[in-house]
Amino acid sequence: MGKTLKIRVHLPDWLTKMFPHSVWKMPGNEKVVYLTFDDGPVPEVTPAIIDILNRYNIKATFFCVGENVVKYPEVYQQIIENGHTTGNHTFNHIKGLSCSKDYYIKNVDEAARLINSNLFRPPYGLLKQSQFNTLRKRYNIIMWDVISCDYDKGLSPKSCISNVMDYVREGSIITFHDSVKAKTNVLESLPEIIERLKHEGFSFNKIKFPNKQKPVVTPWVKQLQKARDNFGRKSNRA
Repeated sequence: MGKTLKIRVHLPDWLTKMFPHSVWKMPGNEKVVYLTFDDGPVPEVTPAIIDILNRYNIKATFFCVGENVVKYPEVYQQIIENGHTTGNHTFNHIKGLSCSKDYYIKNVDEAARLINSNLFRPPYGLLKQSQFNTLRKRYNIIMWDVISCDYDKGLSPKSCISNVMDYVREGSIITFHDSVKAKTNVLESLPEIIERLKHEGFSFNKIKFPNKQKPVVTPWVKQLQKARDNFGRKSNRA
């Protein structure tokens, strides 16, 4: 008997094949999964997730929102220093379908000045074709194979665990959220999911791809220092 179809947790392969220039799962048949975290960094959640990952010696991928990098540069730095990969998740977590191509690309570029990465994940997984065509020339567009739905406060951590474990497979890109909204679900479900996956023989890796083209943005270290200084001056004037 087949699995129950849960579109918001796992899209069927026939549907993802309609978007061949996006990465929905990593290639290969090895029992490796890729943990990803969207919407941070935030001090209430991201450091706790890093602590859990460190406990199991796991490297993951964090798709960061630019304005959160500006607000919490020390948390972003913690992601980098612990050996994780970062990706671009726009500057303001904007919906591609709700804005023009030029505005969307400008927003992504603003985030790219802080997040030096060739990985991009669109918030909500939705883009206009014109936005997608431009971005895929510069970024690897990373979608997902399984979403835990930890952002849904109507779900329990147990439900989030079931969402992942019901659909996980070789090469799965698994999406969680390091956001305040997801805090309870992600922090309670993540250790259990890791334990179960390890018991089933899975290992973990972060997402890496060669650059599509030479980056044209200012090195992120300089931009992060500038953002930290600007944020500090604003805080002192408050």
